[in-house]
Amino acid sequence: MTAERASQMSVEEFETIASAAPETVTLEFANGRIGVKKAADGDHSTMVSWLARRCMQTRPDLDLYYGRGLRVEACREGRARPDAVLAPEAHFAGHGEWADPDGALMVVEITSYDSDTDRRDRHEKPTAYGQAGIPLYLLIDRDSCTVTVHSGPDRQIGGYRAVHTAKFGEKVVLPEPMGIELDTEILKNYVR
Repeated sequence: MTAERASQMSVEEFETIASAAPETVTLEFANGRIGVKKAADGDHSTMVSWLARRCMQTRPDLDLYYGRGLRVEACREGRARPDAVLAPEAHFAGHGEWADPDGALMVVEITSYDSDTDRRDRHEKPTAYGQAGIPLYLLIDRDSCTVTVHSGPDRQIGGYRAVHTAKFGEKVVLPEPMGIELDTEILKNYVR
């Protein structure tokens, strides 16, 4: 075991800490480190609600889960709480706090105005979600006023083979398995 690995926390230690954290704190675990997600503000929550309505209107066979804990990264040594996860209806029923990502069709992250957003949402999360085989990763980026659709997960190296970015106001296609189009004009109203 390397000195760096020995100094990193185990997933079991993380889960113990996360289970004792108050509901007002959202913890994640990546690369042997705990991450704290900033609490969602009103605009952030409104964007998740907007997306839920769009997806449910077009795909009523799906459920949108808020803050669903997923086991991600090679050998499931990471833990993430995406802002939203779309999966078949009742897919996560009976799962514990940290579910296997198999069956999730899309994960969604909306950037927060904090110092970890770049590392977490733009770099670590696409790698982890792609490696977990989640078909789509949708990043709503409030800093750049863009929507980025990651598709074609690469389980070998992580990340996605296709990445399409559009400015707020443009139409965005979420490819299969979602198969829907989003008009992102309204998102302009929810940024600082």
